[in-house]
Amino acid sequence: MKVTFSGLWQHPDFLKLWFGQTISEFGSRITRDGLSLVGVLALAATPAQIGLLAAVSSIPVILFSLIVGVWVDRLPRRPLMIMADIARMGLLLSIPIAAVTGHLTLGLLFIVAPMLSLLTLVFNVAYRAMLPSLVLRHHLLEGNTKLAITSSLAEVGGPSIAGLLIQVLSAPIAIAFDAISFACSAVSLLLIRAPEPPPIPSEETHFLVEMRDGFRVIAHQPILRTLVIATAVSGFFGNFFAALYSFYVIRDLGLSVTLLGIIVSAGGVGALLGTFFAGRLTQRFGLGRTLIGTQLFGAVTNLLIPLAGGSPLLAVSMLIFTQIAADAMMAIYEVNEMTLRQTLVPDHLLGRANASAGFLVEGVAPLGALVGGILGSIIGARLGLLVAVLGIFAVAVWLLTTSLRQVEYQAAVT
Repeated sequence: MKVTFSGLWQHPDFLKLWFGQTISEFGSRITRDGLSLVGVLALAATPAQIGLLAAVSSIPVILFSLIVGVWVDRLPRRPLMIMADIARMGLLLSIPIAAVTGHLTLGLLFIVAPMLSLLTLVFNVAYRAMLPSLVLRHHLLEGNTKLAITSSLAEVGGPSIAGLLIQVLSAPIAIAFDAISFACSAVSLLLIRAPEPPPIPSEETHFLVEMRDGFRVIAHQPILRTLVIATAVSGFFGNFFAALYSFYVIRDLGLSVTLLGIIVSAGGVGALLGTFFAGRLTQRFGLGRTLIGTQLFGAVTNLLIPLAGGSPLLAVSMLIFTQIAADAMMAIYEVNEMTLRQTLVPDHLLGRANASAGFLVEGVAPLGALVGGILGSIIGARLGLLVAVLGIFAVAVWLLTTSLRQVEYQAAVT
């Protein structure tokens, strides 16, 4: 039987982008785990120092998101992405070079980590804004789905590859493979032949006014406003939840760290399954109903977590099932949420809109973790998790009362 490929399989420029991102996604899993392991294994860093390294890495997202959004709309996006890739490659190469020459220090890690985070922010904002100019609007869902499948595959297989490389080569040398992956991404972007539409000059000349335009386009579009509010509040309770989850599994349920790792890794499998079915579910039920349904089903399945108990086998089974189901729903939600935003926002505002949405969502995340930790210490991890799940469930119920449930993808595209 002859196999035929349709859709974006016949789009050479998208395939170049997809190929480069596939390699880069797998490489990034090496650095995600490897950077802290460089500190632990090569530099004998303390837990406090590793925690500070993680905190420093998150600062650029909060401080510079809005500024990056303006620059992404002012400048050609593909050259920005190439520049970010090349700069990230250079930053990461400094670690194995320093290790080989005997100059590796914690100070270097504290320079590389936030700079890498800032460059990744630039790439991601430009990347999400560029896709609508690369593919036709009715292919956005397919494009986001394919790119999400790559990310999910990297989440499943990446940690194993990273662990093997770190064990065989050492953490500093393994990071060189991520540097190579960024070079592959830059080359794939250079090979794209489709001309990028020139940026549309803003009517505003004041930088702060341009930053405000990102919030304005979200605030003035009812569907976008609803989505950003829902995603931000869900993110608050999601980080509330994450702050208590490991403590609950180990202390309350008495499970081992190894079992916790197995449970969490099951989420990657769930995300992969979700991305495979994202397009089909959206075509079957409509975009709005799919967004609401995944939020609702994810919240309901998460109720099993604070209810987990009994024998260790039963508890682990409940947690693994929930991890797979909830992460599958989250993957479907994220693909459709990004597709709808790319569809509704004009191209010349997409960088600022994405940056503004990211700023709002990421801005409440630390607050959610802080509140979760405080409340969990007062009422216990199990009840704290129940509060977090009920919060996410309340968001899903609220979405049922909005006009989002009537949104169809075809109508949004036109």
